[in-house]
Amino acid sequence: GHRDRVMQQLLWRARSPKLSCAEACRNTWIRQIPPRRSFGVRGLSTISTPPLRSSFRASTPLQALSLGKYADASRYITPHPSNNITPHIASLVGRDLHLRHSHPIGIIRAKIQEYFASLSQTTGTDYKVFDAEDPIVTSQQCFDDLLIPKGHPGREPSDTYYVTDSTILRTHTSAHQSQHLRSGVDAFLCSGDVYRRDEIDATHYPAFHQMEGVNLMDPSLMDGASSMSGEEWLKSPECRMIESDLKSTLEGLMDHLFGPSTQKRWNEDFFPFTQPSFELEIYHNNEWMEVLGCGVIHEEVLDLSGRSDRRGWAFGLGLERLAMILFKIPDIRLFWTDDERFHSQFKEGKIVEFRSYSRYPPVFKDIAFWTSKGESCESEFVENDFFDLARSVAGDLVEKIECIDSFSHPKTGRSSRCYRISYRSMDRSLTNEEIDELQFKLRDECPSLGCELR
Repeated sequence: GHRDRVMQQLLWRARSPKLSCAEACRNTWIRQIPPRRSFGVRGLSTISTPPLRSSFRASTPLQALSLGKYADASRYITPHPSNNITPHIASLVGRDLHLRHSHPIGIIRAKIQEYFASLSQTTGTDYKVFDAEDPIVTSQQCFDDLLIPKGHPGREPSDTYYVTDSTILRTHTSAHQSQHLRSGVDAFLCSGDVYRRDEIDATHYPAFHQMEGVNLMDPSLMDGASSMSGEEWLKSPECRMIESDLKSTLEGLMDHLFGPSTQKRWNEDFFPFTQPSFELEIYHNNEWMEVLGCGVIHEEVLDLSGRSDRRGWAFGLGLERLAMILFKIPDIRLFWTDDERFHSQFKEGKIVEFRSYSRYPPVFKDIAFWTSKGESCESEFVENDFFDLARSVAGDLVEKIECIDSFSHPKTGRSSRCYRISYRSMDRSLTNEEIDELQFKLRDECPSLGCELR
């Protein structure tokens, strides 16, 4: 049956020595963005499928890492015609890196929760913690409840992993905001793994981790704005009060993580579900770095969540981004490794600088293909589809893909692209022969995207 086919795919990939098996470094919330820029923005089951092994193999076997309750690949790869989840992606679900106390992602998650727990002493606000939500959510939760409109590029299969036509792997932890607000929770933190189809380089990975924070203000502080809406609300002292509380809270978080002398600055931004909206930057290692997006929760979001009588703020941040900065980890793929040389460096509650243990050289391969048939035929080629295909073929051995040439034929009008693929393992040297095998497999699969090899 279907489940057996999924198992066979995964087991074959896991056995193969050559096909072995995070926001990350960009804002974590959805913006109203041009179509080709990726946007930043959750059943129980038993564990029945082992994860694909990372290409970073351990020189000393690492103790078996327990999987979460959602590590069941057959939940994610379904026969539904809208399903676009690959075995590689399905193998990542349920790894629960954010819940591992001695993993960099888990350490950062715990430090943030530690800070918000301390606020009960100073502000009297108790934040409820959610960190084990189902990664499958509805499009209603992930998009509609957050005012992300139909036609937004973030809803396209080129950006989002669909289980069915109405259920997806969450693209941001904000997908749980409406359910927790409806349940009556006034202040909470929600962390988890999120999934987006995206480019391939050292700071982007199709699975990564986020944390969402929400705080509804004491109703007694909002009495003067109970009947306000629109511009009147945005100009009110109560809205400014929420903005001030939001900014002071998040500035305190940055002091907790980076130290009290950290320079910070605020920029106005746009997110569909907050108004006004902001991004926070810190000055670190001689440059300004964006670390999170936030804002006053949009009135319509509260209405859709059955909390039209309340006002408050929300923020979202990427845990990989903070971990890469604080631990000085150069490649996002490292978070998913099973290599003991990586894991042995980190201890619960401690932030230490990562010591690189690999200097293995990359192997470069180029691939060129036509993406359209002529002037009268509009190209249906989607770059993220190609990136996802490459990950499906070569897993984490793909370090980076970049377009090095594109042109249109002057006579036929056909469009062509050439991509350079960098293959690199963190724990061994790769041979041309094994990479050639992967490259030929990728070339064989490219026609499935509507491409014609050159």
